[in-house]
Amino acid sequence: MPSITVIIPAYNEEAYLKDALESVRFADQVILIDSYSTDQTIKIAQQYPVEILQRQFDNFSAQKNHALTYATSEWILFVDADERVTRSLETEIKATLDDPKHGGYKLNFPHYYMNRFLYHHSDDVLRLVKREGAHFTGAVHEKLHCTGSIGKLKNHMLHYTYKGLNAYINKKESYAWFQATQLLEKGKKVTWFHLFFKPSWRFFSSLILKGGLWDGIPGLAVASVNAYGVFSRYVKLLLLQRGMK
Repeated sequence: MPSITVIIPAYNEEAYLKDALESVRFADQVILIDSYSTDQTIKIAQQYPVEILQRQFDNFSAQKNHALTYATSEWILFVDADERVTRSLETEIKATLDDPKHGGYKLNFPHYYMNRFLYHHSDDVLRLVKREGAHFTGAVHEKLHCTGSIGKLKNHMLHYTYKGLNAYINKKESYAWFQATQLLEKGKKVTWFHLFFKPSWRFFSSLILKGGLWDGIPGLAVASVNAYGVFSRYVKLLLLQRGMK
């Protein structure tokens, strides 16, 4: 099987990092790109065969692109600290890379919310790519690019996204400020379309089109917070346009 490097971005992930590192022991190289954590993140990483890089955070793409320059394997797998590679996914990755048909592979991430995985509310994300030509663009919702075609693996990546309602909403708030700043730089103007239709569409898409309705109350809650995140983005853009920080 070709060699694999796992890249894990981190900042104050002491509660999650150990399980993430345990789940990627199969990798030939593991790189932790840390944004100068102030908790026990580094001490935990030092207990494993991990290459630790520290870099002041500016945006998500820059962090991961920096780590890519230290990768030595033919294939790269990106894993967040609150994610877990299951044994079934590990087996599928190994079997796939024994005879790869594509230059990159998407993994499926069911959302974890209110102590359960929402399998009707999941995302397919490109995470496993050939190192040559791989790079990220975008400051907030960064996009991974690779050379060649893209396939999809069947087994799930476990993603423990939900760390409490306050943390979930704060994450949406943080992303909204990033996105609002980007939109301001592009000269985007806020209209009623952005304040009413786009949040409503996100709610409908999350609850109906993605099947969140079948995940019960947690699915409804996720759809509501997602809609709020879109609304918050454009409210913050409006504030920035009026000179408010």
